[in-house]
This record gives sequence, structure tokens and C-alpha cells, in this order.
Amino acid sequence: MSGTLIARDLSKAHGAATILAGVSVTVAPGDVLGVVGPNGAGKSTLLRLLAGVDAPDAGDVRLTSGTAGYLPQEPDRRPGERLQDYLARRTGAAAAEERMNAEAAALADGGGEDYSDALEAWLELGGADLEVRAETVLRDLGLDVALLELETVALSGGQAARASLAAILLSRFDVLLLDEPTNDLDFDGLARLERFVAERPGGAVIVSHDRAFLDRTVTRVLEIDEIAHTASEYGGGWAGYQELRATAARHAEERFDTYSTQRDKLTSRVNRQRQWSELGVKKSKGSDPDKAVVRHRAERSEKQAGKVKASEKALERLEVVDKPWKRWELQLTFGGGERSGDVTVRLDGAVMRRGSFTLGPMTVELAWGERVALVGPNGSGKTTLVQALIGQLELSSGTRWIGPGVRVGTLDQARAGFDGPDTLIDAFVEQSGMTLQDARSLLAKFGLEADEVNRVARSLSPGERTRASLALLMASGANFLVFDEPTNHLDLPAIEQLESALDAYEGTLLLVTHDRHLLEAVQLDRTIELAVTNQF
Repeated sequence: MSGTLIARDLSKAHGAATILAGVSVTVAPGDVLGVVGPNGAGKSTLLRLLAGVDAPDAGDVRLTSGTAGYLPQEPDRRPGERLQDYLARRTGAAAAEERMNAEAAALADGGGEDYSDALEAWLELGGADLEVRAETVLRDLGLDVALLELETVALSGGQAARASLAAILLSRFDVLLLDEPTNDLDFDGLARLERFVAERPGGAVIVSHDRAFLDRTVTRVLEIDEIAHTASEYGGGWAGYQELRATAARHAEERFDTYSTQRDKLTSRVNRQRQWSELGVKKSKGSDPDKAVVRHRAERSEKQAGKVKASEKALERLEVVDKPWKRWELQLTFGGGERSGDVTVRLDGAVMRRGSFTLGPMTVELAWGERVALVGPNGSGKTTLVQALIGQLELSSGTRWIGPGVRVGTLDQARAGFDGPDTLIDAFVEQSGMTLQDARSLLAKFGLEADEVNRVARSLSPGERTRASLALLMASGANFLVFDEPTNHLDLPAIEQLESALDAYEGTLLLVTHDRHLLEAVQLDRTIELAVTNQF
């Protein structure tokens, strides 16, 4: 894995909207470059340009040797595609085999000059032993190897997340380009991914919002500026980035403060000297009969006019320093609503079934105002338990009791509330009961303006659907919040706002997440941990 990826002065626009302007990147073997920036800044666009999926409007990308592999953010499961075929496609082995077979067929017609190169590429990408390695990786991830023959669209959410991880672990690209690889991974999956990234000799470019993952893996950070559409690079890993960025922000404020003080002083001096000059001219034109006095006043006025010009030139020569731009921030608050009874929800001896999966019997109680985290590996039944607690899943046996006055607000992992054919504004009005004007005003506070609210909801990005879901929760007045992987698809500033809002929330909170930093930032009363052995 010796390839170095070099990109120079990349620019890209979508219609009239500039996405990237003059971004340069170099990724050598062993480099792990973390790419950060707010949603919509162009992080995924940059990865697609580096991978050659899209062509830049200006600039160029080259790989000195080997291959670059791009694994996009959204799982691209396709109807009719087996898991084995999915892994072959995602690792690049399928395309390499297709090219090799084409060159082999051309040999019969006297062609196939590139057959040896095609064969070598297939071997380097691990095509020869992919099936054997795939079985080993699936077993390590706790998946039945029989799933290799199953269509990927039939996989559960947890199985799909581990299948995406398997594709990464099986890849042998010289440069790996990962877009939000930590989404939906459990703690074990995160640990495996971190080890894989840290131990592989090739370079990597990773877009991620998971701060703990970035802290453990990246060697440098590239921050994309959503206003200038340029990028700044910071060394020293994630900790170095945070320190250098804070220092740069402080220095920018200091430079602007110094400039503002100098500008205000010079402006005040110019105004004062101009007033003195004008006053002297008026007095020199007065009725004083003493010619010496008049001449003295005129000379003093001329000197004052000279001072005005000197001060004006000093003001013109003063180097302008722009005020540091402060990006839009998600102002998120959850009121908590009216207090419910002492017990928010209780399950007694509950058994829950979803298809062949069974969870329980379990007894669980959440008291009013309790802040509880629900954690466990994928497949342990977290979503099943959540749906049983809030009444979305019928119990096979046992009892459920939801306290009087409890108003449940949920943020589901799929953000399904805004995945339909209606426009965002229509779906929001229907679900919130708000007026059209109030709905537009609230969505605007979440960065969803006219261009977004009039689009079909399911066409929005995952981040936009997440912000719409948070806006709906903010308007609901729910006193029992249930959040399932809330940080998925949010940018880092929005995650920090979410942490503050949850920490200040006064109602009952059930938090399902694998975001380790979030679990540390939000003060919790207790943690419920599920394991695969919870199945009966």
C-alpha cells in the first residue's frame, strides 16, 4: 500500500452554488485525514472528487500508484444483490474481476494486452480469496456465514451495519475514502474499525462526526469553510486540531479588536480635526479688525486641514481586518412539558417478539425525570425494547403501564417521520398541528429555508431530516423523550447544541446511542445494558 493521493486546487459547483473553491489535499501512506465541517459544506463532495466518482470543475486528482476505494455514507443495498456480491462490489473486487475477464476474452482475438495488469489489480484487491476472508470476517462480527447468500435488502438494520463494516475490513485499497463509517455501529464495531484504520499501512480520508473515533484515528484534520468554500489543514491529530483552531479563532478576534480600536481612534480624530478646521475657517472670515489675528487663525486652520489629510491617509492605509464570521447555530431547547406521575413507564415480565427474535421476560421501570441510557451490541434488541416501552410494539406476554400525562416524543433511527412523498412543510404541518407560517418560522431556525421546506421530504439529506425531526420534538412539548442514535447525520456544532439541550432537559429521557462522547457529556442517572444473551 504505497500509493499517495494528491489533489490540487479542486473546485466544484452545483449549478450557481459553489461547493468547493481551490481545495488541495495530499494523503501519503499512513496518513489518516479527518474531514470536518458543517452539513452542506462539501465534505461528501470532496470524497467523491478524490475517488473519481465525480469530476472537478477545476483542479486535478492523481494517485501515484495503486487504488483508491470510496465507501459512501448511505448503505447502497440493491434488490437482487446477495451479500457476497455486495462485498465484492464494495471492495472493488467485482469491478476488477469484470475487467480481468474482459481482457481474458480479448486474448482469443489477439488482444488482451492489459490482461496481466488486470490480473494483478484483481489480486491486489483481494479478489482471489475474498469468499474465504468474507466468511472469517462475518464470523468475527457475529454474523452467520449463511447470510452471504441472502439478498442485502433482507438484512436487519444491525446486520446491514455490520455488513457495511465487513466491506471496510475486507477492503485492500491503497487509499480508503470513508464517509461517516461509524453510523449505526455498536461499541464492538467501533473498536474494530478503529483498530483497522490505525493498523493499515495505506492512507485514508474519513468524514465523521464521531469525536471519540476521530480522536483515536486521525493524524491530521481538514476543515472545510462553508462560506469561503476553501479548506484549512491542522496537524497534531484531533486534539491538535481543537487546540490550533481555538488559538486561530482567538488570534482572529484579537486582530479584529486591534483593528477596530485603531479604526475608531482614527475616525474620531479625523472628525475632531475636521470640526476644528471648519471652526477656524469660520472665525478667520469673521469681523475681527486685527489682521494679525485673522492671519494667525487662517494659518492655524490650514495646519488643522493638513492634520485632517494626514489622519485620513492613516485611516486609508490601515489594513482592513474582517470580523470573524460566526456560523449559524442550532438553537435547540426541549421544555420538558408538564410533570407526569412518579412513574413514566413500566414493563412487568414483558416478552417481546419481532419475527424470530425474542426479548425477555424483562421488568423495566423509568421514573419521572430519570435520565437513562440504553446500550448494547447491534442485534441485542434495543429498538425492540424502546418500541415496547412507548407502546409501538404489542407485548407477547407481561404488562405495560404508561403514566397519566406522559407525552412521548421520539427520534427514531430511520427518521421515518420525514421519509414520505409529501413536501417537508406539508409533512411538518400535519404532524405538528402548527400553522403554515409558524411551521416555516420554526424550520428556518433549524436551517431549513424555502429551498428545503418545499422539497419532497424523502429527498432531503439525512442531516436535514434529522434537523426537521428535532424541530418537531422541540414543538411537541413532550415530557418523555426517546432518542435513537440522535447524533447520526448531525454536524459537530449541532451535536454540541444537542448535548446542551439534553443536559438542560427536565423531563424523562431515554437515550439510545453509541456516541461515546455524547454519553459522557449528558448527565445520566443510570444505564441499561442489553446483550445478545438477553434473547430467549
